[in-house]
This record gives sequence, C-alpha cells and structure tokens, in this order.
Amino acid sequence: MAKKWELEKVRNIGISAHIDSGKTTLTERILFYTGRIHAIHDVRGKDGVGAKMDSMELERERGITIQSAATNVHWGDTNINIIDTPGHVDFTVEVERALRVLDGAILVLCGTSGVQSQSITVDRQMKRYNVPRLAFVNKLDRQGSDPVRVMEQLREKLRHNAVMYQLPIGEEDNFSGVVDLITMRAYYFDGANGENIREEDIPADMVDRCNEFREQLIEKAADFDDDLAMKFLEGEHDQITNDEIKAAIRKGVLSLNLTPVFCGSAFKNKGVQLLLNAVTEYLPNPKEIDNHALDIDNNEEEVVVQTDDSKPLVALAFKLEDGRYGQLTYMRIYQGTMNKGDFIINTTNQKKVKVPRLVKMHSDDMEDVDVAYAGDIVALFGVDCASGDTFTDGTINWAMSSMFVPDAVISLAVRPKDKSGEANFSKALQKFRKEDPTFRVHRDEESNETIISGMGELHLDVYVERMKREFKCEVVTGAPQVAYRETIGQAADYDYTHKKQTGGSGQFAKVVGKMIPIEKSDDPTEETKNYEFVDNITGGRIPKEYIPAVDKGYQEALAKGTLIGFPIVNVRMELDDGAYHDVDSSEMAFRICAVQAFRQAYEKAKPTALEPLMKLEVSAPEEFQGAVMGQVNQRRGMISGTTTQEGFVTVEAEVPLSEMFGYSTELRSATQGKGEFTMEFSRYAPVPRNVQEELVKAYQEEKAKANK
Repeated sequence: MAKKWELEKVRNIGISAHIDSGKTTLTERILFYTGRIHAIHDVRGKDGVGAKMDSMELERERGITIQSAATNVHWGDTNINIIDTPGHVDFTVEVERALRVLDGAILVLCGTSGVQSQSITVDRQMKRYNVPRLAFVNKLDRQGSDPVRVMEQLREKLRHNAVMYQLPIGEEDNFSGVVDLITMRAYYFDGANGENIREEDIPADMVDRCNEFREQLIEKAADFDDDLAMKFLEGEHDQITNDEIKAAIRKGVLSLNLTPVFCGSAFKNKGVQLLLNAVTEYLPNPKEIDNHALDIDNNEEEVVVQTDDSKPLVALAFKLEDGRYGQLTYMRIYQGTMNKGDFIINTTNQKKVKVPRLVKMHSDDMEDVDVAYAGDIVALFGVDCASGDTFTDGTINWAMSSMFVPDAVISLAVRPKDKSGEANFSKALQKFRKEDPTFRVHRDEESNETIISGMGELHLDVYVERMKREFKCEVVTGAPQVAYRETIGQAADYDYTHKKQTGGSGQFAKVVGKMIPIEKSDDPTEETKNYEFVDNITGGRIPKEYIPAVDKGYQEALAKGTLIGFPIVNVRMELDDGAYHDVDSSEMAFRICAVQAFRQAYEKAKPTALEPLMKLEVSAPEEFQGAVMGQVNQRRGMISGTTTQEGFVTVEAEVPLSEMFGYSTELRSATQGKGEFTMEFSRYAPVPRNVQEELVKAYQEEKAKANK
C-alpha cells in the first residue's frame, strides 16, 4: 500500500544540465545518502556495474544517459520523486517531457566549464514550463574550478538573478567542504563516502569573504520581503533572523526570480546532503504550482487543476517505455486518486482502460502500490496510449496541454538486412515512435524506402543499435539526409480557376489572393509560425463551408515544395476573392484549386532552400586552436567566439548540419583524441547559391529517375 504523504512534504524534481556535468553521479549520491542504494557505482565504473539510473546496456557502454529515469527517495520527512534526464541534445525530448511534469529542478553546472551551450538549452526548457530551480556547481575538486565565476556566468549568459548560498573551503585538490552563508558555519564530509557531516567554525582566513557574500545574499533576499528590506537598509543586521532570510529566498525561488547557487563535488561525495536540505526548503510542493488543463466539453476553456485527492482524477502520461515487463506508462497524477483496478478514460481517443498494475519506479526496479494520490509520479502496465495523453475518471473531459516537440533535423533510409527481419523491423519502428515523439518514420513514395528522422546522428545511431539488440534485427542504413526546408523570398499574387467537365457533374472553383513571407522574430525564445491562413472573403464570394477546404489545400501543398522536394515554411496565405458554381463546386474542387493556386504563386515568390544551422561548441587543448578553427571554417562555419581557460580553448560557432557528417573522427585525429564537441539545432538559414543549385539538380535527377 502506498503511504499517503502530506502534500507539503512532497517534491517532484528533475536534475538536468549540459552533457558531462555530473547529473547521473549526483543522482547516484542522492540515492546513497537517502538509503535507496547501499553501494556507490560510477557512470564509467571499473566494477562494470554502472550507475543505478543508467539501466540501459547502451547507457552503461557509452557512459551517457539516453532515457530519463525516475526514482523515489525519502529525505527526513520529505518524499522526493526524482527524474535524472539526459544532457545530450539528441535526447532533448526526454528533458522536455520530464520538465513538463516536474515542479522544480536542479540545474547542474560544471565548476570548470560553467554555463555551456546545452546549459542554455536546458534553461530555456525550464523557462518554457515555468520550473523554479536551484543551481549546483559540481566538480569543484577539478583544476580551474571557480563557483563564483560560474555564478557570474549564470547572470550574464542566462540572465538569472543568481546569488551564492555557499562558498567552497579550499580550491581544486584541496576542496574540503562548504560554508553555509545563512548559518555562517563550515561543513565537512567525513567517512569513506562523505556520509558523516562535521560542523565547525568558519576558517579564520575566510571570515571576511564570507561576510561579504552573506551581505550580497541578504541584499538579494530583501527584494522579496519588505520587513527584511527595511532592516537591511536601516543597518539593523543583528535583528535579521535566519528564518526570515530563508523565507525570502523561498519566495524568490518560487517566483522564478532568484537562483541560489550551491557548491560541491558529487564524485568526491561533498555537498550533496546540504543540496537535499535545500530541495526540501526551497523547491515547491505540488500544491504551490499552478497547473492548467483544457475543458474539451466547454470550447477548450482553460481550467485550473487542483492538487486535491477528493477531486475527479486528472493524470498525464508523459513517457512510454518498453521494459522487460512490457509497456510501462509513466504518469503524473495532478488531481484525484488512482487505484489499482480502476477504470480510467483516455481523453484523446475516449478509450476506457483498466489500471491492472500500479508501481513506483526506482530506475529499472519497481515496487507495487494499490493507490496513487495527487502529486505522485507512478508507472502503469498494460495501458496502451501515446506520450502526452491525458486520463480522467470519466466525470470530466479535460486535456492537459502537451509538451513542445522540436522538429527533426536529420533522416536516414533504413531497411532490414534479411527478409526474415521484416516483422521485427516494423515492430521496433512502431515501438520507438510511440515512446519518442522526436523519432519519426515515413515511407518515401518515390524511392519506396523507409525513412527514419530524428534530432542528430547519435539519436538515430542509438535506435539502429537498439533494433539489433532488443529486436535481433540487423538493419542496413543509407547516407544521412539533412532535413532541408523551402521558403519564399517575396510576396506573390495568385488567381486560379479549377474547371473540369466530364459527363455528369463537373468541378468548379476559383481562388484569388496573396502569398506573403512571414518575418522571423529576432528573439530566439519566440517560436515563429510556419504557416498562417487569413480569410478576407466578404459578401459570400466563396461559401463559408468551402473555406476550410481552401486552407486544407494550401497545407497539403506546403508538405512538399517544388524546388528541392522539402516542406515549405514561413508562408502566410491570404484569400481575398473567388467564385463558385451552385452545382459543380465542392470541397474537393476547392481543395484541388487551392493546391494549384499555391504552386502558381510559389513559382513567382522567389523560392529559396533553407538548411539547418547547428550551434557547435568545440573544446580542445590550446595548442590545437588553429587546427580546430581551420576545420570549422572549412565546413562553412561562422565562429562567434573563443574562450581560453586553464590550457583549453572553447570555440563557439554556427555550422550547417550538412557539413558536420564525420566531424567527430576528423576532430579526434586533429587533436590527438583530446578534442570534444557538442552540437544542437540553432535555426534555419538560406543555403548559398551554389549549394542550392546542386540541391535543385539532385532533386530534378531523382524525379526523372522516379518517372522512368
């Protein structure tokens, strides 16, 4: 039987960061200190066991997190549900879906590298879902680590109102503990695994520095409490209590306007328990977060979902996983309770399903429970649904808003090596598609090939490898194909009449209007609409019932451009005039007419090919700086900045994805294996004229071949 926790004592948190900042190591230590595991294993451990949260064989081999893993721990009298998310941008949807259902997060940053490109992405995702966060500067035992510099980067690069909550005692190899700037006490972590916390006075040589940083902390906290501000401004510092400061900091964190910075080294077992204390003190409980749903029966009006067991059930399926026990569906219960044996309704397709088994997850282990309450994160077996579906008890028909799913940037043609593997091949594709919304599958009508698309080479590599391991299906892959787009360079008019007369009733439709480019916003956080439809018809020139068919026709034409055969983006279609026939007009006639009108205007609107540009961050020893920059320039890269620190250079650039195949091998050979890089999608930009000509030529040849 699941214990019913007081909601004030529940925390649903995520741990996210740039790849290799130590998230999984931090989670491993949290599990150890909360008594969840009794021995610590490292991500690339010599014992061959691997970290508890990396349960997939592939994760242990590659030393990276691929799937987000959930666990549940108790710290003091608080019940904490934790999701460890991947840092690699190819698995960004795992972070999206975790943040969608979490109430708070820990942003882990490397003490040496600080705020990196994917820290920026993760931070943007946290802002998208309004997730309050604490920052934890990890790896302070490393050479060149400096938490104050990382705090300043949080302010400059991420525009956080960041403030030091702790200061480290000793630097790099001599890092031995932390000072809490509220209690003004020093804490050391003794014992084989840092399990014994020793409290001491602050080292004498640190007192002045600690006073200075405590002053800054109180000043920031005072913005969230008028009484505290008054005492601070009037110099009554001795009247300020620790509880007052903590209450003000909590207010700042919950309003997303303050980010306290904690220090430690998860690998060296220092600072983790104090971070857990901060999670219970400063991150919100489920009741303190506003969640909304759409009432389907009431014109999708927004309604507040209350974290209350007595209300009707509302739960969101945020992740599917095919484990060793069959399909597991992870759910966050937002409202009401869910009992084993209950019937629940999927509001997406109105299907009624029974809850056959309810479990709390601990990575790939589980414990059965009979009931789950509002605020819980649980997993169910045997519930067939898609990621993002909402479930209720049937008394209400609500849908939670779904998460943001980025577009795929790379495609690969795949086929099973042997005929015998075809059944397993399609089974694998179905399964992967269901569990990962960024993994897409389609059939290319012209070449008759199966095409898989995803977020990057590693993303698709992992799925090809999983087909081999989990489904015993070897596949043959074609050359990777970049997801180009097409757009228009200028506005164009259209005036098209569709007439067809063949015995019996004919077809008639006429549409007149403009095709206009949509201007892209300069603000990277703003999503630009790829397509807009404006209906300017007056006086019934086209009957109302045919307008949606025109819109549908335009959208159909967007799917494949006539320039290089890729989807068309950033187009506004204005419908200004038209004509119809009482007998011969129909929805189909207007749809066909719209497709042809679109193509007519497209030819005149200066069609242009767009390519995905990637944000590239390369890190290598200083002596290889010339080689690294030369390689980036060769690949049509635009270098936006270089920073040097502790003998390492970091080069930031924007590079077309089409030029990045095989880059990892080339970088390794140019830097004697010491160079590393991360890459993520940045934006679409027009391709150079010579590249466009090549793409057009290749598309024409492909079409000619298909027509033979």
